[in-house]
Amino acid sequence: MTFRIHVTGAAADAVASVVPQLVADKVASGITAQDPALWGPDAEAEASKRLGWTEAVAISRPLVAEIVALREELHARGVDHIVLGGMGGSSLAPEVITRTAEAELTVLDSTDPGQVLAALRDRLDRTAVVISSKSGSTLETDSQKRIYEKWFRDAGIDPTERIVIVTDPGSPLDQSAREAGYRVFNADPNVGGRYSALTAFGLVPSGLAGVDIAELLDEAEATSIELAVDREDNPGLVLGAAIAGTNPLKDKLGIVSDGTHIVGFADWAEQLIAESTGKEGTGLLPVVLDKLAPELDFKPADLQVVRLVANAEAHHLFPADRHEGEILVSGSLGAQLLVWEYAVAVAGRLLGINPFDQPDVEAAKVAARALLDDRPEAAAP
Repeated sequence: MTFRIHVTGAAADAVASVVPQLVADKVASGITAQDPALWGPDAEAEASKRLGWTEAVAISRPLVAEIVALREELHARGVDHIVLGGMGGSSLAPEVITRTAEAELTVLDSTDPGQVLAALRDRLDRTAVVISSKSGSTLETDSQKRIYEKWFRDAGIDPTERIVIVTDPGSPLDQSAREAGYRVFNADPNVGGRYSALTAFGLVPSGLAGVDIAELLDEAEATSIELAVDREDNPGLVLGAAIAGTNPLKDKLGIVSDGTHIVGFADWAEQLIAESTGKEGTGLLPVVLDKLAPELDFKPADLQVVRLVANAEAHHLFPADRHEGEILVSGSLGAQLLVWEYAVAVAGRLLGINPFDQPDVEAAKVAARALLDDRPEAAAP
């Protein structure tokens, strides 16, 4: 099932007015060719090292056999419970992939003591842990790794046989993990965390949990052909124009799961859009809405609704008055992941911002570290 999209109202007007220029500017082929100039001179340096996701399918193919072999090795030792320790983009995509495939994955994306303790007490003797950190220096993920190391050792289990590392090559975590003897999967360093669904960050935990990751890549590859062509029916251009090309801009984006077979996709899309477009005083504000949310009845003027449905081509079966002005999308999970990544890159160009940096995220990390470094010394007993 490839990607399908149906637009009406202001979204349709945006597609009609914006997409022809995107085609003339060769934006689709430019993204595929990893042209960093598409987002202006200020973004060029960052974009030049953040477009690896456009070739994620080809780069990730060799990982499939290695991941499957490790899964079989773990199963042979009675290890069939996978825990993912990661934050943000490192955890959202695997959660969507495994939930959609009905594969069990325990996602530990919190330092809340109660959640951590619950995970530690859950089948430790049958557990393998995937520690995912692009930078290799994320404090929360490092703390998760350390506590699992302790619990494995206390249980008489060698942590190097149960902990798998996913990180960028050359990161602090990459270096220390290899020195300690851990199994390490390197991801493409030219892919930002929120664009990493089809890289090792998405595939390793999902594959170890039992998902057919080769099929996921097949789905994305089938759609990548459409995304690379400068045509007015290119789904990445159409979706990008529909969410970011309305005039005046509908800067609130309500994402509704309504019949789609993909579980939790709206949460992944919300993070991708928010972190990519929310900067420089502009951008889109994505909000996950329930299909019975009151906003869908009165629809504020600045709200653009994206409805994730089972089949967007069956739009004629939907009540016309209820879905007028909405964007209806459907498709396989692999296709959806790649189309939305293209669409958000297109949205960044239309909004005049860099969709690949995250200044406020980095600022928040710096502030958090400063608070921890400045904490008062514990009083002597």
